[in-house]
Amino acid sequence: MTDSVSQTPDGPPAAPPKPSAARRLVTWAVALACFGYLYYRISNATPAGETPLSYLASVFAKVGWGKWLLLMVPYSCFYFLIDSAVTWRVINWFNTKVGYTDILPIRASAYILSILNEQVGKGAMALYLYRRDRVPAWEVVSSMLFIMFCEFFYLLGWATLGYGLAGDQLPPQFKLIPNIAIGAVIFLVLWIAYFRGGFLPGLRLRERPLFHAFRQAEWWQYLVLVAIRSPALLAAVFVYRAALGLFGVEETLPNMLGILPVVFFGAAVPTPMRAAAITLWVVLYPQQEAQLAAFGLVMHNFFIFFNAAIGLLFLRRANRDLLE
Repeated sequence: MTDSVSQTPDGPPAAPPKPSAARRLVTWAVALACFGYLYYRISNATPAGETPLSYLASVFAKVGWGKWLLLMVPYSCFYFLIDSAVTWRVINWFNTKVGYTDILPIRASAYILSILNEQVGKGAMALYLYRRDRVPAWEVVSSMLFIMFCEFFYLLGWATLGYGLAGDQLPPQFKLIPNIAIGAVIFLVLWIAYFRGGFLPGLRLRERPLFHAFRQAEWWQYLVLVAIRSPALLAAVFVYRAALGLFGVEETLPNMLGILPVVFFGAAVPTPMRAAAITLWVVLYPQQEAQLAAFGLVMHNFFIFFNAAIGLLFLRRANRDLLE
């Protein structure tokens, strides 16, 4: 995160540096390992007389794509509005006063850049706020880091609730969630106490520009951010369960509430085509490899590219605001 944008003392933020060759190599290596694992699992499940590709094609052929689009298009638009509300709220808390409708163009346009590199999208938002309100780039980067930090606890909180509702039906690995949640709550309390000055007062890490938002944040602002984003997850539980049924897999809402946050953790792993998230679906549903591989592939990648399409609708206004 620290290399996502740079800034001279009085100048605008510089362009984000390209990821190192080693980092790109690791990213692609993880993706290839995921897809290799998926191919192995699908090959073992392929009926005699078929190839893995023809087996996958038969899965796609059985899906009601019209119904699927009726689920995914409204959900993607709803997510965009919620995601923009989170960004708007944090920027107004820690950076500058800006209207919600003024955030929509740059938040949407950042989705286009995020197809290839999430850091570039955040760098574009920093540049926008610098040119519009002369907000120092590191303050914006700090706000983006605050959003990412809260997202971890938001997903973990809902995963814990899902485990509490349907722990007996979830895979054995989910038994780790309560212990992780307890440790995360303890860490969060100490984290907030540290940045409010009541814990380890001699440690100067808090003074770094990257932690600008955390120095200002009150404990209740963490909760407010989780509350603002939560409708997007609750909508996703209903949408993903219904979409899963279109692929021939039935699941209950409590189970989906426990599973979906964990899969979204996988989606946050920077792999091409969200390979880690797709692999998680197959791991969680080991008896329906082809259905879940197809499901994960279209769900996560449609979401990325449809959000980018939303960005195209706002691109002209975003460019105009940047140039002005």
